[in-house]
Amino acid sequence: MRIIAGSLRGRRLNPPANLPVRPTTDMARESLFNILNNYVDYEECTVMDLFAGTGAVSVEFVSRGAREVTSIDINAACTDFIKATARQIGIDNIHVVRADVFDLLKRANRKFDIVFADPPYALHDLPQLPRIVFESDVLTDDGIFILEHPKEFSFEDHPNFWQHRAYGKVNFTFFAKNIDN
Repeated sequence: MRIIAGSLRGRRLNPPANLPVRPTTDMARESLFNILNNYVDYEECTVMDLFAGTGAVSVEFVSRGAREVTSIDINAACTDFIKATARQIGIDNIHVVRADVFDLLKRANRKFDIVFADPPYALHDLPQLPRIVFESDVLTDDGIFILEHPKEFSFEDHPNFWQHRAYGKVNFTFFAKNIDN
């Protein structure tokens, strides 16, 4: 895995093989950020990365200038790896939280410009995640929620659906708090 663009461009992340993750491919991550480049001022942006896994998406946001990134994962090996990566490459604006995403969303007390979620594809509650995110009120008024998911799911009927993109087996559905975006 490599960082695609920004101040950390070309840096490699080498997670241990035993992490229980399915990292977003470099190609899919690059496509995701190519879309976001048209809508996001990274330097003014706060990000919540749910099911952060290796932290590659979190680091990509930091590399592109995000003001602050909060990376959430329940797995201690994942959160330890993200913390170690941040220390190793000198990142001080990633906050790593080991927590159950659903419990955290129930008690969230701040807002983010972008919420990105890459849950396990077999997660039972994956179809409910957009509803849960919007009910938790973690997005700013112009906030964007991005869900990575398998092709079996369609979220086009969700009231905050904005757009969908597919890259091989990787699907991103974008939701906007205010659809005017």
